[in-house]
Amino acid sequence: MKYSPWSQDAARLLLATLRDEKGPVLMALQLMQNEFGYVHSECVPLIANFFNISRAEVHGVLTFYHDLRITPPGEHQISLCVAEACQAVGARDLEKKVKAKFPDEATDSYCFGNCALGPAVMVDGVLIGRATLAKIEEARR
Repeated sequence: MKYSPWSQDAARLLLATLRDEKGPVLMALQLMQNEFGYVHSECVPLIANFFNISRAEVHGVLTFYHDLRITPPGEHQISLCVAEACQAVGARDLEKKVKAKFPDEATDSYCFGNCALGPAVMVDGVLIGRATLAKIEEARR
């Protein structure tokens, strides 16, 4: 996936779209990640100042949600479902293999709603059912 390079000006423009929203911290963090691929360290004070809240509040939301990244992503993003239904059909074994082969790209997620075709994996936003290491490698190409 291609992301924009970090820019404080671009981040400010994104925040301006949320000016009238109620409880916009999570939305702001998601916007930053969708635009830049991760939440840059300068986003915390920027968001706090923009919405007149403490940095601690922004940091609390940022660290609570596991889908939010604070480091730039790898070349590809691989999200592995590790919910119960996928675990029952081998997700943990697949997780070990994928994380060993692509440590900077793989993250855990919980349920893509594709339980009947587990283990489920998302590669760069594309859902893969009955995932195997070979299918994941093919999707990365």
